[in-house]
Amino acid sequence: MIEIPITNIIQVDEPSKYKFHAARWNGDDQPLDVYVRNKKEWFEWNTWRNTKDEFSRDYIFSLIDFYPENDMWLFGGIYKVLKRNNVPMEHSYEIEELTEYSPYIGRLKVELKKPSRGRAFLLEKHLNDMKVAEIFKQPYSGALFPGYENINHDFNMLVPIFENQKPDWKAALENVKGVYVIMDKNNGKSYVGSAYGVSGIWSRWSCYMGTEHGGNDELIKVIKKEAPDYARNNFRLSLLEYRPMKTDDDIIKKRESYWKEVFLSRGQFGYNKN
Repeated sequence: MIEIPITNIIQVDEPSKYKFHAARWNGDDQPLDVYVRNKKEWFEWNTWRNTKDEFSRDYIFSLIDFYPENDMWLFGGIYKVLKRNNVPMEHSYEIEELTEYSPYIGRLKVELKKPSRGRAFLLEKHLNDMKVAEIFKQPYSGALFPGYENINHDFNMLVPIFENQKPDWKAALENVKGVYVIMDKNNGKSYVGSAYGVSGIWSRWSCYMGTEHGGNDELIKVIKKEAPDYARNNFRLSLLEYRPMKTDDDIIKKRESYWKEVFLSRGQFGYNKN
């Protein structure tokens, strides 16, 4: 395979004037999810100052950790630092986007071995190692629908998909009924649920993404006990079975009961009350 340096597309005349922003999980959010759900919020990620003046050069060259794949990044833009306010732990950098590179934001995928811990690096030490992996036709808007049998996604990845009404996911899920399981990665407990009636899986899961608990008493309890964003950080959703909308609801309910037995989700091992 012929490697294409990123510098064939993004021209950087004086790398010594740039800091490389390797945007990665900050303990609460993945920057890729932030970019998908709110472009203004992603812009503000580049204005955040830690205790150190990490963006101490004239420009910020930003890449977003494309965490579904190892050592892959999404081009997040180049920004000129207009002003540095000496207020640590706040959005104290004032920046503007260099619009000549705007068409590549969210579209240019870059291959680069992850640098050491941290988020700000000297660009000249990494620029020549950045290779073009691919260029999307449209800005990245969330994971592609993987097929019914391959849905096994964390809430924080699914939320922007449902908030943005991603067409491939919606088309696939709004016309099927089914049984699903929510796993709590923090303690191993499970909740088995189902979608039937006139609303498909898309409608039911949209409720979870909006409320994080879907109205289930036990999930409400654990979220209230732990933290408001507990579901986003700890819940994973998998589709166990899917059936056409014409399927009798009693069949779906029986299959739901079966999977509750499989996962032992009633009682101490799960969140199902009955």
